[in-house]
Amino acid sequence: MVSPLVALRAQLRSRDGRLDFLDVDRWLAEADEVDLRVISRATGPVLDIGCGPGRHVEALNRRSTEVVGIDISPEFVALAQAGGRPVRLQSVFDPLPGGARWGSVLLLDGSVGIGGCPGTLLRRVVELLVPGGRALVETGAPSDPSEVLELFIESGEKGGAWFSWASLSATDAELTADLAGLALTDLWEDSGRWFVQLDKPLLVSSPLTCERSGRPDVA
Repeated sequence: MVSPLVALRAQLRSRDGRLDFLDVDRWLAEADEVDLRVISRATGPVLDIGCGPGRHVEALNRRSTEVVGIDISPEFVALAQAGGRPVRLQSVFDPLPGGARWGSVLLLDGSVGIGGCPGTLLRRVVELLVPGGRALVETGAPSDPSEVLELFIESGEKGGAWFSWASLSATDAELTADLAGLALTDLWEDSGRWFVQLDKPLLVSSPLTCERSGRPDVA
């Protein structure tokens, strides 16, 4: 059975009935100019969380930047590994070789929503980054809501299950990052996509605990 994540016409259905197409064809293509401008900010070694088939991993490899991608989709990981890309099948919340050794972490293509609480994910990122490291995160537009979602992937295949996800508005990124122990040092728009750069301080205090109040770590 082909994973719905790899089906080019796969759709995301939310509990409230919203239906959106997944942009899988872009994930399977090479990194575009917007992607390249974002990853030009990354300093190695780089961890690409939710890397999919690894287009950012491949682009960083071409720049001779040390990089590893992780994803929980066996099909995407198999595609990446077939292309010789250093991608591992695992969750970001499982132990990673080397521990806190990463100079940069990528959370692109909506990966900030992994697990349904961006604050929890960003606190995990803090654990993985070296002091002074950075996270490059793709967010929603300032006008988009930050919300916790229950989603189901539809692709014409049987099976599957609902899973927790989240969206993070650019408007809420600074507070969410601050609660996690990261400093927002840049926010920008590029060809309709929104990004933030979050830096880990050289000295880190204990971050606050995420309170699940219906929104992902935002006041």
